[in-house]
Amino acid sequence: MSTARIRLPANAKKGEAVEIKTLITHVMESGQRRGSDGKPIPRKILNKFACDYNGKRVLSVDIAPAIAANPYIAFFVTATETGTLDFAWTDDDGTVIKEQSKITVT
Repeated sequence: MSTARIRLPANAKKGEAVEIKTLITHVMESGQRRGSDGKPIPRKILNKFACDYNGKRVLSVDIAPAIAANPYIAFFVTATETGTLDFAWTDDDGTVIKEQSKITVT
């Protein structure tokens, strides 16, 4: 099971650029390695990441197999209004890991 950690300020001033940092635990297996039995280890990577701010998409990323395990993504968002940031990571098998954080804008 993957777990996501998100760090962003709880409060921001309107118009301020706030940094958002995400880290998710995930093996990110490329499918190119072999296990101890000599058989290929099946590919299992996160291939998409998206962040919505109050229902509006603010970031969308296509993730490649070459990224390291436990992907870290940091980006900036302009604080426009109090609300919710929704984060979603999509795995090869279609599994979507979702997290949510709130921000108060003054």
